[in-house]
Amino acid sequence: MNFPEGLFSEVWAFGAFVPLALVLAWCLRTAPWRRLADSGQLNVWLGTIVVLMLFWSMKAGAKPGLNLHLLGATAFTLMFGRQLAIVGLAAVMAAITFNGAAGWEAYALNVLVTAVFPCFAADALLRIVERYLPPNFFVYIFCAAFFGAAIAVVSTGLLSTLLLWLAGVYPAELLFEDYFPYYALLGFAEAWLNGAAITLMVVYFPHWVGSFDDRRYLYKK
Repeated sequence: MNFPEGLFSEVWAFGAFVPLALVLAWCLRTAPWRRLADSGQLNVWLGTIVVLMLFWSMKAGAKPGLNLHLLGATAFTLMFGRQLAIVGLAAVMAAITFNGAAGWEAYALNVLVTAVFPCFAADALLRIVERYLPPNFFVYIFCAAFFGAAIAVVSTGLLSTLLLWLAGVYPAELLFEDYFPYYALLGFAEAWLNGAAITLMVVYFPHWVGSFDDRRYLYKK
């Protein structure tokens, strides 16, 4: 998922900085920064960034741009909301790009694909769960955390695949036969990692998970 330098044409690579700038401006303006005024919450947010730096640095792939790694975007979104999650993941991408795992030229595309999109996907699924499903603890864990993570990473894989195809980087046959199917396996791993992390935090540190409402999921249950 981490695109290296020179993989995309300049139109794609530099054109992506425009929507990224708009998204980051919106995040910086609307994010619940007051939550991070609490030193405990700030430490958790920064700690999550450090942990995800390690996960994003561990990747598997055979060709440039055709690599896979765990995202953690769903857990980050459930913990802090999509704006703070996007800002945090943008910092993660900046760190691993500085470390040489991705290219600065492709930074905007990398952030849009691996941070902005999955965070919006996770948030959208959470809203669907809250609106249409019963306010049950297990519904939150299994639908928003487990299945939400799987859906987010598979849809991110589809977006990455389509982007590589539309930009003419690799042919569709190679992408859909030898690249995209592996996202099903990654989705399974992502679901268990995010689901287990959210479950443990909800049980032992519920104040770390901003989207979890005790009154909605536990009161009088």
